[in-house]
Order: sequence, then structure tokens, then C-alpha cells
Amino acid sequence: MLKTTERKSFLYNPIKLTPPQILAILFGVLIIFGGFLLKLPIATEKGISWVDAFFTAISAATVTGLVTLDPGSTYTLFGEIVILFLIQVGGLGIMSFAVLVVIMLGKQIGIKQRLIMQEALNQPSIGGVIRLVRNLFIFSIVIEAIAVFLLSLRWVPDLGFSKGVYYSIFHTIAAYNNAGFGLWPDNLTRYVGDPVVNLVITMLIIMGGLGFTVIVDLWIAKEWRNLSLHSRVMILGTIIVNVIAITLFYLFEQNNPETLGALSESDKLWAAYFQGISPRTAGFNTVNIGALEDGSVLLTILLMFIGAGSTSTGGGIKLTTFLVIVFAVITFLKGKNETIMMKRTIRNAIIFRALAISTISILFVFLGAVLLTLTEDSPFLPVLFEVVSAFGTVGLTMGLTFELSFLGKLIIMFIMFFGKLGPLTMAFSLARPAKENIRYPDGDVFTG
Repeated sequence: MLKTTERKSFLYNPIKLTPPQILAILFGVLIIFGGFLLKLPIATEKGISWVDAFFTAISAATVTGLVTLDPGSTYTLFGEIVILFLIQVGGLGIMSFAVLVVIMLGKQIGIKQRLIMQEALNQPSIGGVIRLVRNLFIFSIVIEAIAVFLLSLRWVPDLGFSKGVYYSIFHTIAAYNNAGFGLWPDNLTRYVGDPVVNLVITMLIIMGGLGFTVIVDLWIAKEWRNLSLHSRVMILGTIIVNVIAITLFYLFEQNNPETLGALSESDKLWAAYFQGISPRTAGFNTVNIGALEDGSVLLTILLMFIGAGSTSTGGGIKLTTFLVIVFAVITFLKGKNETIMMKRTIRNAIIFRALAISTISILFVFLGAVLLTLTEDSPFLPVLFEVVSAFGTVGLTMGLTFELSFLGKLIIMFIMFFGKLGPLTMAFSLARPAKENIRYPDGDVFTG
């Protein structure tokens, strides 16, 4: 029988949760809230199942864009606004919105809240996280307002004022938060050669994918030499990866009659440009993804796995994680002891973190692909494409999403949740803190 003091402690002491655990719980609450709203009769035209409601809620909150039903014809205005709300909160961060409300109420932000913000925004320390949130919201509102204005100039003449403005708002929020939701059944394929749509949407994707810290750093530093190492690596890395992806996509698809082959030369360039940028983060498409050549499919899978930048609205292992591993491998091949990036030494702790993220992610994608091959009657490549798209919170599909079984939907839902929170956040939220710090003798293991 428990003693009085033990019983009192058991009943009244609050459960101690780590920042990753709190973040995962808050995100789960947001998804449940969104799922119930989307299940309401006023949210859909003819009603949907519970699994489809929660699938859409998770896809929107994780800013993925995979859908089992066409959003434009399935959901009412209320349902679409719920989706927009989930995208905006999921993209900018549920804790960011909570902190903004507290700031507006004139309250103080405690250490516990700052630690959660540090985890949510993937910051190395708690210093400056509140200022980062404030700048994040100001910048996001300004950029989204400009994009809505530019897209309205293009869509209001075609769709009318109210519908044109609404479509501009919806696609601006979806693009900036790197969610591939579109209100047309064919996504943006009808605008494959439209300069305004291509440029505005891709600029939103790039800015949302760079990461909030990079945007704020650009805003404050104003000169290249004053930028942090992370910002310089992200900017150069994004340019290089995008140029390579655009070039390879054009070479792979230029003669494919179902994608670029039937387009004019200028439209081919616009399509290659858009599809070279979109897969790393956003999930919008201007060509038929299901008709891509195998080379383009593999390229897209790699881009989706790499993902966007840290503290961004996108998913994946993150571009900086990928680049750190690449430079570490180059360092090993050169026989050197220190990994150097832009005349700066990268600490071993960062390299180990990058390896941990990549390893956990690869294993998780492998497990997801194995499970989906058991539940779905589909070739392997579309299955792998679907899993990586869900993990990278991208939203592109080769057509498998609409055909998923009940179990397949549950698997993809969990993968989207895992991909949004990040492999290390999920691992830390489930792991127990070590109670011992033991140093063992060195040992050798043959590798390679």
C-alpha cells in the first residue's frame, strides 16, 4: 500500500514533459481539432468519411498536400478555410501562434515556453527566439500580401473579383507554407507556361523553403559578408540544387510526349523550372507526375528526401543536413580530420546529428515502403514515391493517394506526422533520458 506522501505525489504532481513531447502533443491536438471540423456537414458538399477528414487535416497541418479527395469539389468554403487555417498554423508553427497571442496580451514568455519554441524552430539556443517569431510574422504577412496582389492581377480577369482574390489567397498561403494544396483538379497544370503564376508561386516556395532564420538574417545583415554560415550555405545550396534539378528535369522530360514533349520550347523551360523547384518542398505541379520518366521520378524522390531548410515550412532531412554529410564524406576521402564549409570548421556534434537524422529517416522511409507494399496493389516505384512525398511533406503523387486502402491511408498519415515533426524530435519525444554517463574502453570494428 502506498504511503500518504507517495500517494499525494502520484496524484498531484504534474507529468513532466520534454519540449519535443509537448510539441508533438500540441500538433496532435491541432490535427484532431482540424479533423473534427472537416467532418462537420458544413465543411463538405456531400460528406466524407472520418479517415478522409483526418487524412486531409494531417496533410494540411503538416503542410504536405497529399489528398484522397479533390479539395476544390469536395469541400465547401468553410472546409477550405479550415484547410487554410491548418496550413498557416502548421507551416508557421503552432507554438509561434501561441507566442504571438501571449505577446499581444502583454504577457511574459517563460523559460519553458522558450525551450519549446527553440525545439519548434530548430534553434541552437533560446536566445532571440521571441524576436525571431515576431519578425517571422511580420515578414510572412508582407510577403503573402504582395503575392496575393500579384496573383489577383492574373486570376481576377479570368475568375471574377471575389473568386480571383480568394484563389489568390488560398494558393499564396499554400505556396508560402510549402503545402501542395490546389483548388483545381489538375493542380496548376493549366498554367504550365504562365510567367506570373510560375514566378510568384516558385518565389513563395523558395522563400518559405529557405527557413525563417535565413530570411531574418537577410533582412538584418543586408550584405553577404554579414550573413551567418547557415544562411550562406542555405542560399548557395538552394541555388545550386535548383539549377541542377531544373537542368536534369529538362533533359529527362524534353522528349516525353505526356509531359514536356508536347509543349512549346518556352513552355518546356517554364515547366522544367517549376518542377525543378517544387519537389523539394511544395508539391505543386504543372505537368502530369504520373507520366514522368523513371529518371525524373528518381530525381524527384531524391529532392523530396533532401527537403527544404531548417526552421522552414518544408520537410525532408533538410538541405543543410544533406550538405554537411556531403562535405564530411569529401573530408574523409581527402584524408583530413576536420570538415570545412566556407572557411568554417563544422563541429563533430553537428556531423553526428546530420548522420542520425539521415539514418533514422532512411530506415523510416524503408519501413513505410515495406508496409505500403503489403497494403497496396501497386508497383514499387509509385509506393516509394508516395512514402518519400509524405515523409518530406511535399504532396506530389503518381496517383496512388486517391487509390489508398484504409490501412494505406493510416500509414501515410503517420508518415506525414513523423515527417513534419522531424526524426530527431520524434526520437527525443519517445526516448528516456540517460541516467548514467559511463566511459567504456575503445574498440575497433572493421568497416567497408
